[in-house]
Amino acid sequence: MRLKKINAVLGLLSILLILLHIGYSVFCYLTFYYNPVLKLVFAYPFMVCVCLHAICGMMIVFTMKDGGRADLYPKQNKRTILQRASAALIFPLLILHINTFSLMQASAERGYTVCIILLILAEMLFFADVITHVAVSLTNSFITLGWLSDRELQKSIDKVAYVIGAIFFVISVYAIVKGQVVMFLMSNGG
Repeated sequence: MRLKKINAVLGLLSILLILLHIGYSVFCYLTFYYNPVLKLVFAYPFMVCVCLHAICGMMIVFTMKDGGRADLYPKQNKRTILQRASAALIFPLLILHINTFSLMQASAERGYTVCIILLILAEMLFFADVITHVAVSLTNSFITLGWLSDRELQKSIDKVAYVIGAIFFVISVYAIVKGQVVMFLMSNGG
């Protein structure tokens, strides 16, 4: 149980750090302001925290009894299945996300408009996946830490988390995709 509590704390800290990272990224794309030091200040603590959270999460899934067999009762476990599937999808999309700017820049220089569009779509999928994982995981962390036990309150908090997640998704997609279109598609003549 201690590992689950540590993971819950890491998950909540990751949520705070992702919101800051998204906020800074949105600011950068809307204002076309870039500070490499601030980028690292917002990205590295988040990456360290998320990696620790992922390691703990994998240890829980693969070593603890309650970590497996979410497929036995799919209807009752749809949140758990969504949580695990979104977590698994984060990693391949993260690798692409980290390299998206340089890939778009190289694609724009070569006139590869289709590649830029595919990268933008992959970014949107990444944002949706991360925000989905955050939204379905929030109250699970509260429960693990003993801060929440009322299922009706959990449902209410989940609804708020989904709405806030949707707002963050729309804002991030608007700002970042708009910025990427201006920088890479409009400059490409595409």
